[in-house]
Amino acid sequence: MADHYDVLGVSRDASDDQIKKAYRKLARELHPDVNPEPAAQEKFKLVTHAYEVLIDVEQRRNYDMGGQNPFGGSAGFGFGDIFDTFFGAGQQRGPRSRAQRGEDALLRIDLTLREAVFGIARSIEIETAVLCETCSGTCCQPGTDLKTCEVCGGLGQISRQVRSLLGNVMTSQPCNACRGFGQIVESPCIGCRGQGRVRAGRTLDLDIPGGVEDGLRLQLQGQGEIGFAGGPNGDIFLDIRVKPDDIFGRDGDDLVCTLTVPMHEAALGCQVSVETFDGSIDLEVSPGSQTGDQLTVKGKGSKRLRAQGRGDLKVNLEIATPEKLDSKQKELLRQLSKLRKNDLPALKKHSHGHFGRRR
Repeated sequence: MADHYDVLGVSRDASDDQIKKAYRKLARELHPDVNPEPAAQEKFKLVTHAYEVLIDVEQRRNYDMGGQNPFGGSAGFGFGDIFDTFFGAGQQRGPRSRAQRGEDALLRIDLTLREAVFGIARSIEIETAVLCETCSGTCCQPGTDLKTCEVCGGLGQISRQVRSLLGNVMTSQPCNACRGFGQIVESPCIGCRGQGRVRAGRTLDLDIPGGVEDGLRLQLQGQGEIGFAGGPNGDIFLDIRVKPDDIFGRDGDDLVCTLTVPMHEAALGCQVSVETFDGSIDLEVSPGSQTGDQLTVKGKGSKRLRAQGRGDLKVNLEIATPEKLDSKQKELLRQLSKLRKNDLPALKKHSHGHFGRRR
């Protein structure tokens, strides 16, 4: 495998001036403007890469030490590499995949209470990363292909033997030329600039189940943006927000509402037609009904998200006392009061009954 010092033709203790002089000489011979041969161009890339590493103080120190100062931590070499050398026979880990998983996305979805109760199918337009149609995720211009890295030989890593406190050991670090991929994109795709993906709008079809509640988060696996170089898609998370309804509220799988009944209707009993999410239904108000009484309509609540069936509709009664009476109405109530002269106002012991809990 090519060594930077061998590429430039200098010794390992060469000075900066010697490295610069060697690079200038080789560059004059191999520069594409002077030597158009493909082999010369490839060697020019190797020479340039070697020069960039060795002329930088930190990069040269890391290169000479195999990627790490033996007295401190850094990326590329550590005690794990030493153990691999002695117990793992210095096995190569291989190049890393160019394809990477796409990012996840969070979308807010606003629903009415009716939509949350029954569920809804909806299509929305989103802008995300999609596969590049020009290169189909290869990152290369059509007609070209990835080329094996000349620096690491396609391994994605540079290995060398260095002296350490424990003797001579083999160390490895990601190849700087190919960034650990083992291959190089010589002719990047013009359509995606070598990314394998582009930003574009697409239609996302949603099938939101009935029974979702405000604040619930749904996961759509594989519906997020596509990854770099055609990698797998990320996920989309739907943040459900349910708008308050003017009439109905939610208590788990049950729907709740309040029905105001005039005093005389509550006293005599009546049948009331009310509009619900399922259409018009008739409710029977029993004679003598009181504020706080509750009527239950089975199976008219919300769909259950993780079970079959539906919750109930709970109707709380509120008895309304008339505020304005004409003379005839007042006279009728006086007559009723005389007939029920024993029904006088009286204090009662405070009770934490159903109505108290409901409030």
